[in-house]
Amino acid sequence: MQAYLDCRANKRNTASALQFEQALEANLWALYQRLIDGTYQPGRSICFVVTRPRPREVWAAQFADRIVHHLLYNHIAPRFHAGFVATSCACIPGRGTLYAALQLEHSVRSITQNWSRPAHYLKMDLANFFVAISKPVLLAQLAKRVHEPWWLALARTILFHDPRTDVELRGSPAKLALVPPHKSLFNAPADTGLPIGNLSSQFFANVHLDALDQHVKHQLRARHYVRYVDDFILLHESPQWLNQARADIEAWLPQYLGARANPSKTILQPIARGIDFVGHVIKPWRRTTRPRTLATALRRLERMPAEDLHTAGNSYLGLLRQATHSHADQAQVARLLRRRGHAVAGDLSKIYRKQP
Repeated sequence: MQAYLDCRANKRNTASALQFEQALEANLWALYQRLIDGTYQPGRSICFVVTRPRPREVWAAQFADRIVHHLLYNHIAPRFHAGFVATSCACIPGRGTLYAALQLEHSVRSITQNWSRPAHYLKMDLANFFVAISKPVLLAQLAKRVHEPWWLALARTILFHDPRTDVELRGSPAKLALVPPHKSLFNAPADTGLPIGNLSSQFFANVHLDALDQHVKHQLRARHYVRYVDDFILLHESPQWLNQARADIEAWLPQYLGARANPSKTILQPIARGIDFVGHVIKPWRRTTRPRTLATALRRLERMPAEDLHTAGNSYLGLLRQATHSHADQAQVARLLRRRGHAVAGDLSKIYRKQP
């Protein structure tokens, strides 16, 4: 029941949630029975493509399967979270993009002694991360902390389920073709790749990359390190040390995780030039919103239907307010919203619905 309540949070008016709720008690009891007697198998998935910020596949499991994802997460996630490094972010309570930006800003101020000394940063990410995750490697990582046979069997069922065997494709063929072949789960080997969009996939990804976190912190002994999903940053006074760390990580990833770094997104620069991370740009004495994020917000709000403007406008103002130096950006969004007929609070924190 708790897994159901978690699953429907903020999604109670979706068609799948409403359909499940029509016979809630019967549906939950039937799901419970299938889990207990070992006959549970995940059902059909929906696959569609989103184009922002770049084309990628998103997989949506059936509502009942999403309840099972929450059930597994609620039971086993706390023991993993307790062992994660403090600067591992994403899909961990209280550790979203703002937490990651604040952790990085704190590390920058520490290593530069409040911008009074030079230092460098190494930014890396993994190539085709979700599509390239090795399921056997991940199962071994789960088994190290999940010792109850029933829960480990459920984790194995979710992990090794191949959503490609029963999938409903939504969207035009032209839109589906926008996803590069090497980034499509349809082209991954049978024992490789997780569907983007499921809670279980996000949690499994963190478990998988905890090995990288531990290696960087305890073998490389990096004092300043922050990771958000597969994007991670190391800080050091010496660019030579960072180059050695990069070479070590690039050799370690395929050997222990079967993964590889994306060389086209590897950056080694002085911190003073600014660090672009999780939608924020950290520069001396200020943290601003990424310019591309602001441009996207203005373009979307300009073209958006009037009925969606109130919700989206407040969301963007809330996002911009997370940066320390975002007043000018908030003012641009506020002016656009006023032109479209909405009243804006004096502190630029929110907008109000238009009167009929």
